[in-house]
Amino acid sequence: MKILIDMNLSPEWVDEFSNYGIEAIHWTSVGKFDAPDVLLMEWARDNDYIVFTHDLDFGTALALTNAEKPSVIQVRTQDVTVNHLKSMVIKTLLEHAALLEEGALLILDEHKKRVRILPL
Repeated sequence: MKILIDMNLSPEWVDEFSNYGIEAIHWTSVGKFDAPDVLLMEWARDNDYIVFTHDLDFGTALALTNAEKPSVIQVRTQDVTVNHLKSMVIKTLLEHAALLEEGALLILDEHKKRVRILPL
């Protein structure tokens, strides 16, 4: 599993994912900070990465394009710090790894999680 971390989340996630044997890269390492979402999505799809974001537009983009990849993990919380989210995100990632490898939208908040299989 490989995770591409969006600009709106901390690069600290790279180390956190690494602690669990999950390969991760922050968008700033591969693209421009002001690149449109479509470029990030294309890069993730072409390089077989799962997008990890706090941006609500990614679910809409998946639906409008009828995309089967890349998978997207979307956090919907006010506090997106690693310390606040790490246990929930890592547990959910490992629990749904097979679905994310196939193509899914995973939406997380403090109270629930939803998984939708792609295409939407």
